[in-house]
Amino acid sequence: MATSPLNVQPSFHARSNSLPSRQHPLTSQIDENLNRLRASQSASTSSSIGHQLNYLQDLYDSVDMLLQLPLSQQALAQEQQRKLAEQILDGSLMLLDVCGTARDALSQTKECTQDLQSVLRRRRGVEGLANEVRKYITSRKAVRKEICKALKNLKHMENKLSKDGETGTVISTLKQVEAVTVSVLKSLFSFISGPEAESKSSSWSLVSKLRHQKKLTCEEEEQKTNEIANAEATLRSLIISGSMKHVENMQKELENSEMCIQDLVEGLESFFRRLIKARVTVLNILNC
Repeated sequence: MATSPLNVQPSFHARSNSLPSRQHPLTSQIDENLNRLRASQSASTSSSIGHQLNYLQDLYDSVDMLLQLPLSQQALAQEQQRKLAEQILDGSLMLLDVCGTARDALSQTKECTQDLQSVLRRRRGVEGLANEVRKYITSRKAVRKEICKALKNLKHMENKLSKDGETGTVISTLKQVEAVTVSVLKSLFSFISGPEAESKSSSWSLVSKLRHQKKLTCEEEEQKTNEIANAEATLRSLIISGSMKHVENMQKELENSEMCIQDLVEGLESFFRRLIKARVTVLNILNC
């Protein structure tokens, strides 16, 4: 079998702590993926965040190939780079923990959404549905609390990355990847959390205003709505009004929310596996 060009031993001095002056195609590919991710973060819809998670998968696939290069491994194994590489490992461990929080938040919201759909299908009446909605809202409060903790950890990582000084090319690339990963996860958490709901919004005037604004929203804008937040807002309105006039609309919004959550879960799981793979590769390099 022919030798892969990615595994060819470079002919220049092995003690160099960076890739060759002529940019490797993989480095260019990683730069393109980074730029694509940065450009995609202007929107915060479920579709855009789904694309960002997919782009992260492509980015980490490229990073894994970069880490397979002998020169990259030599750079990370050098004594002066080892401490920085260990910091990368610490960062990846934090990212894995944060991903776990995101996964739990999505799973918990999805489970409550499915319970609500079950109640609606059985037509248990407004009281039965109201009890389930209250459970959903309580669950969402707990989700937001955990998200707040995760966002603090991401902010800490962000601040730490901004203070880092000059590093070798490989470490610099890994830190850029870490930074853009933090940014995507922040967007994901913001989407899951949704606009902070008014806990004391029991007045009819506020509900009427929200409904009026919703009616004025055009169909194109509704497609860009945060499906999770939209379902929650509709359910809160039910609690206040005590009416089941718009059951079909509720069912539709819960279905949209569930599909949205499932898409995000799948994207997050795929990225999670690639993040683990990259971490293991760096660990193996340092333990050789």
